[in-house]
Amino acid sequence: MRAPDMPHVDVGAYALGLLEEPDRRAFEAHLATCFSCHEELGALSGIAQTLDGIGPIADPVRAMPAPPEPAAVTDLIRHRIRRKRRHRAARALAAAAAGVVLLGAALGTGYTLGADRGPAASAQDGGTARLLRDGRAMSATDAGTGVTGTVATQRKAWGSLVALRLSKVDGPLACELVAVDRRGKAHTVVGWSVPDKGYGLPGSPQPQLALQGGTALRPGEISRFEVRTIGGGRTLLTVPA
Repeated sequence: MRAPDMPHVDVGAYALGLLEEPDRRAFEAHLATCFSCHEELGALSGIAQTLDGIGPIADPVRAMPAPPEPAAVTDLIRHRIRRKRRHRAARALAAAAAGVVLLGAALGTGYTLGADRGPAASAQDGGTARLLRDGRAMSATDAGTGVTGTVATQRKAWGSLVALRLSKVDGPLACELVAVDRRGKAHTVVGWSVPDKGYGLPGSPQPQLALQGGTALRPGEISRFEVRTIGGGRTLLTVPA
């Protein structure tokens, strides 16, 4: 048996059209004498109209796409493999371009020769040899360290191109060649690292180190060159200019 206040609860069901015919007639009879249900029905009428425009919700399982055929899966895998190969090729080209940029920077500040191999190193080594042969060359040997070397300079519009040939130096060391001007101020020309077995010593893989660098000083402004250790500041060789 319906409770006396049950029609009050049927407002929402009536607004959505969910009441069966006997209950609908009973609620309409109640609605004619109940002001609160009449107001509530007016408030719910807008929601009922909105919900009325929403279609049925599809079954999520039935809405899922059918699994691809084996041939489609194979084509997808091949496409992804080709795309990964293109990405690897692009990264390789980017790395090569970065190497060219680094080489250009090295040519602007000084580059190590003699310890490297390959066509580029051979060409640079030839340039160092020509500068040592044709430029203004000075040689010296340090009686204390046993290090021997030759420095050659060539005047340029921007200063001096400097070539160094170094031997009988033990490693491991980090070194630099500095040009000392007439006032005693040192100007770094180029820096390098000496391997564990050094250069020009028994067991050394390289008989000598050949490299080039540059300084803003003109040849006439240089009083001497010094080969120094980086960090320790020890002078291994002094070559008068």
